Amino acid sequence: MIGEKVQHFQNKGTDLGELEGKIESYLTSEGFSVQTSSPSTQGLVLQAKKGGFLRGVVDADRALSIVISGNPSDFTVRIGIGKWLQDFGVAVLETLLLSDLFLVVDVAESAWNIEIEDKLAKKIESFIE
Repeated sequence: MIGEKVQHFQNKGTDLGELEGKIESYLTSEGFSVQTSSPSTQGLVLQAKKGGFLRGVVDADRALSIVISGNPSDFTVRIGIGKWLQDFGVAVLETLLLSDLFLVVDVAESAWNIEIEDKLAKKIESFIE
């Protein structure tokens, strides 16, 4: 998919709850509204939506979606654009993780998507290292 970024980490012993908190804090500091699912056996999902700028580039119902799945010594972080979900719960999370969370985006969205994904991916790497 255009713009989707996948990072796989092994043998890091990372506290995934702490990683989620750092990602959420970072996104909040960058002016995003963030919602986080409850952790489940499938992982957890964060969604971030930025008011004016994002609304001007992508549809108002779209958000930056981050999925963290796996265990502290072997986990994956996926970043992409997804639909902003109003009711964000465990049932929704399990449905999302078993289906396509990320949307196919057009060229204008891809440019923004790639830029923010790369920036966030580098930040995530710094949180883990």
